[in-house]
Amino acid sequence: STFAIFWMPLMERNASKTNRLLPMKTDVQGQYIGKESAMLLLPSAAEPLIMSFSIAFTEPTFQRGVCLLVGAILTRGRHTVTAVLRTVGQWAPGHHTAYHRVFSRAVWSPWPLGKTLATAILRWIPADEPVLVPMDDTTAQHRGVHVYGKGCHHDAVRSSHSHIVWRWGHRWVVLAVSVAFPFIHRRWALPVLAALYRPEELNRAEGRRHKTAPYLARQLMAVLMHWFPRRKFVFLGDGGYASHELARFCSRHRRHATLVSRFYPDANLYAPAPQRKNPVGRPRTKGRKLPQPQDIVKRSTSIPATVSWYGGGQRHVKLVSGTGGWYKGGDGIVPIRWVFVRDATGTHRDDYLYTTDPTLKPAQIVSWFTARWPIETTFQEVRAHLGFETTRQHVKPSVLRTAPALLGLFSVVCLIFAEHLRHHRPVVYSTNWYAKTEPTFSDALATVRRLFWTQLFLTDPTHVKTLKIFPLLLRKTLLDFLCTAA
Repeated sequence: STFAIFWMPLMERNASKTNRLLPMKTDVQGQYIGKESAMLLLPSAAEPLIMSFSIAFTEPTFQRGVCLLVGAILTRGRHTVTAVLRTVGQWAPGHHTAYHRVFSRAVWSPWPLGKTLATAILRWIPADEPVLVPMDDTTAQHRGVHVYGKGCHHDAVRSSHSHIVWRWGHRWVVLAVSVAFPFIHRRWALPVLAALYRPEELNRAEGRRHKTAPYLARQLMAVLMHWFPRRKFVFLGDGGYASHELARFCSRHRRHATLVSRFYPDANLYAPAPQRKNPVGRPRTKGRKLPQPQDIVKRSTSIPATVSWYGGGQRHVKLVSGTGGWYKGGDGIVPIRWVFVRDATGTHRDDYLYTTDPTLKPAQIVSWFTARWPIETTFQEVRAHLGFETTRQHVKPSVLRTAPALLGLFSVVCLIFAEHLRHHRPVVYSTNWYAKTEPTFSDALATVRRLFWTQLFLTDPTHVKTLKIFPLLLRKTLLDFLCTAA
């Protein structure tokens, strides 16, 4: 939490004093009253969000960071720093090495950026609603001999039940906020925090303490809860995060956090410890042993229910539920509710889920768990359109900054798109062989690119005069080519 709060006293300084860490001018209450000049003219839908990131940088670094951010949005294909500089070209003054140093040597922290981004996302979620936070890990391939934190990791995307694929690269643990925007019926998962998982053998060789993926997720969860103590978070994880450690953490902070994840059919469940009668001796931590979930399912009658399903639709399922205390030796007992889910259509495999809030209804648990799936879509979109696996960073600062920056770029594009749609209708790029009725991330990216290209070109009289030479149809074709996702 020290990383999360070290920058907060900076907001309290008076705006009349020169402060290189605050390109944006603020009053004594920390409210924005103006901003310094930027290299690029930003669209009105993007300017407030992008300028709010200035609190994390010195002014020169922020100006270069804006150029890299805009260039990363406009770049198609590989997203190396050199490729981004080719895209922004004349709008990125100075020597090109200065832009490489933004990630490798410049002094700034991604934590203030994460809080600023999370604050902007939470404005789209009513204060009285729980915040759904999917968490998962993804592997980004990275070739090279001397690459910080690289290891051989299991690639769940390319693996199947019969064939396991291993890849050299980085494994990132990601927390995202699930948002139901008004212009689409499906939820989008917007990344806000990411942590690098280091292989155990690498930590052992360097004398470091090994941190598992659930341990890293717990640290990120604690940061998010520290930033927003008045919000209730529902953390959603797959089988890799069905750990007693996370369940115990959420149970301790039950007023602010709930965990929903997959469960073990043969889990050890116990009744609560009986009331202590004899004050002599150590008190009991658990009561009598309860049947395992798989045994209860065999002899129980399932209850039909309709729940929210993957992809935003509804599904008829059959449920069996129970409660108990999940026990692990030395770590105590955690009260949970488990749910057995059977798809009535037979297209989905049977599943066991659980939550650290025993008062939740089984149908609600299933609906929340299926809301985890958009984070998988986010990983695919970041790879396909934002070059998540095309960066070529080697040193520690660059590795720890570049991948989280690209994940955060997904959230930035979605927020700019949502802000633009407050006053405009969504444009859906469809084809004869692939019809769409509502926008996807590729449409959001194309719309945001069009905003930036229009701002860069059509605000310059010289460019406007040159563009008028071309026929209207050709101009539209060129702009569509620049904006549509590769």
